[in-house]
Amino acid sequence: MSVEIVAKPNGPYVVSGDLSLLELRDGTGKLYDLEGKKRVFLCRCGASTTKPFCDGQHTKIGFQAAEEALASEE
Repeated sequence: MSVEIVAKPNGPYVVSGDLSLLELRDGTGKLYDLEGKKRVFLCRCGASTTKPFCDGQHTKIGFQAAEEALASEE
């Protein structure tokens, strides 16, 4: 099973699937332990106190995300 990332409307990135395939690291290179997890929610509003994970702050600050992905020019 692959890993899927979905941007929730005005909310976090939902990462789901085979998370054993994912290496999530902090700015110093330390690996986050995702063992046993089937999905994680990653902050994209910047207000979470548990970064990189979402703690629901986006609802308190009125975070407004782009409605759809823009095509990249590669």
